[in-house]
Amino acid sequence: MKSDRSFLLVCLGNICRSPLAEAALREAAARAGVAITVDSAGTGAWHVGHPPDPRAQAVALAHGIDIAGYRARQVAAADYRRFTEILALDRDNLAELRRRAPKDATARIGLLLDAVPGRKGQAVADPYYGDSAGFEVTWADVSAAAEAIVAGIQKGGYVRPE
Repeated sequence: MKSDRSFLLVCLGNICRSPLAEAALREAAARAGVAITVDSAGTGAWHVGHPPDPRAQAVALAHGIDIAGYRARQVAAADYRRFTEILALDRDNLAELRRRAPKDATARIGLLLDAVPGRKGQAVADPYYGDSAGFEVTWADVSAAAEAIVAGIQKGGYVRPE
């Protein structure tokens, strides 16, 4: 079955939060039998081609998902037409995504945690400068968003970000 929903999850470097969000959303959709396309990217380019942070890989693996093969990439102009939803993991990246959006963009742009009741406007915890415990907090954030998005799609009620 072809998906008509596609999600690009975006943080700064695409080595911590957004690959975890990609993994969580892929897993939640697969578990629920929901066909969607999911990818992740960063607004910055300095990690392009690098695997996720080892701490991100470890937390994903602890939850049964191997993300060692993921590679960081930067958001491209074509992404604004390729994906139906581009979801930033914090307000700074949201502002940058909106600033970069080409005139012919068709994707709706919003915050990932807006999908979670009571979390509208909130950022996914950024674990980069902390210890491995911070990656569990990030996993909890992105997993909650993934479950909410999938549940919304299943009910036909996922509200795309404005």
